[in-house]
Amino acid sequence: MKVSIDEVKYIAKLSKLRFSDEEAAKFAKEFENILEHFQYLNELDLDIKEDIDNKAELKPVVRKDEVKQFECKDLFRNVKDMQETYIKVPKIIE
Repeated sequence: MKVSIDEVKYIAKLSKLRFSDEEAAKFAKEFENILEHFQYLNELDLDIKEDIDNKAELKPVVRKDEVKQFECKDLFRNVKDMQETYIKVPKIIE
């Protein structure tokens, strides 16, 4: 897909940016390259073609939740003030 310099300048205006003609030409080329990648993605066949039998074999993997104590105290070595497991910070809103 061809991207013109005028289109780049229009997008820049919407973004409140200004480009010289050389910069706009460079961006037009970069936009064209990006759009070529999207065109390639449009050409791919992404339809999922599975047998119904395969879906019956699939089961969700569920793990048991377990509470574990976090023992790494080294993470808090630079904390100025702690209260039990909480980090105390100075009040900033009055």
